[in-house]
Amino acid sequence: MKNRKIIGVGYQVGNKCVKNKEFEKIIDTTDEWILSRTGIKTRYVSTNKNTSELGFLAAKKAILNANISKEEIDLIIVATITPDNTTPSCSCLIQDKLGLNKKKIMAFDINAACTGFVYALQVASYMLSDYKCALVIGVDVNSKIVDYTDRNTCILFGDGAGAIIMKQEDTNNEMIHYANSIGDHEGFLSASGLVIHEKLENASREIGFIKQNGSEVFRFAVGALEEAISEVLKKANKTLDEIDYVIPHQANIRIIDNVAKKINLNKNKLYINLDKYGNTTAGSIPIALSEAITKDIVKEGMKIILVGFGGGFTYAASYIEL
Repeated sequence: MKNRKIIGVGYQVGNKCVKNKEFEKIIDTTDEWILSRTGIKTRYVSTNKNTSELGFLAAKKAILNANISKEEIDLIIVATITPDNTTPSCSCLIQDKLGLNKKKIMAFDINAACTGFVYALQVASYMLSDYKCALVIGVDVNSKIVDYTDRNTCILFGDGAGAIIMKQEDTNNEMIHYANSIGDHEGFLSASGLVIHEKLENASREIGFIKQNGSEVFRFAVGALEEAISEVLKKANKTLDEIDYVIPHQANIRIIDNVAKKINLNKNKLYINLDKYGNTTAGSIPIALSEAITKDIVKEGMKIILVGFGGGFTYAASYIEL
């Protein structure tokens, strides 16, 4: 697929930095244990901004970085599992915050957990046959759905948003996609919501908390990321040696290391920032992409792969010539 180009990026994380040491006060864990098993040192929690507000701040930065008028945007897609409301969507709320209510815009949300941004990017790239300028956001305020008594999950997650502006442009640069989902592993990674016939007397605050089977998620993730990278390279007719950077979902350093070993990927080609931000779910990949571009590590002319996995299970990869 040609004639699509990412022209702007931006990101915003939560306002409060939470170090590993702080978890020692509330659960049975240590800084060393968390770091050795996850690669995470800190994560940022939003105590003053909801999901749409973080997404809006990332969007403003992406629009500024793209050097365009916000009026050019005619498509908004937001990937999230922690929307402000069941309805209206975060995308519509962000449209309002941007002051674009009088503009003809298609706006909707996507729920694909940590794969959400890559799914949203892929949908936007296909829709740019009919639309001209897409704002694509991955954002989650995971602190709303984290159980801070569960030592296996609460240490992992942070809050944040990443955004890109993608336009129709006369370019030969390729954008190639691969995506898949497997719907029979609900119990391995979930955050429950509205339950049919849920009785008020049986309701509990546990509804909505993230729950996961760590060993099963690990096993799935390694295989899924390996498959997604292999398949998107095949579709793009490229080899791993031709790729400048791989930006994976920032879930766990052990997952990333295992995938790199399996596909014989030089770790210097990996962009990793999970040590700072933890797992920001749908925000993970666009935050990493935005940070890498902002730091001039990932540059125009490079060939990159964005690859993620998440609840569902879902997984996807995009090969992008910047």
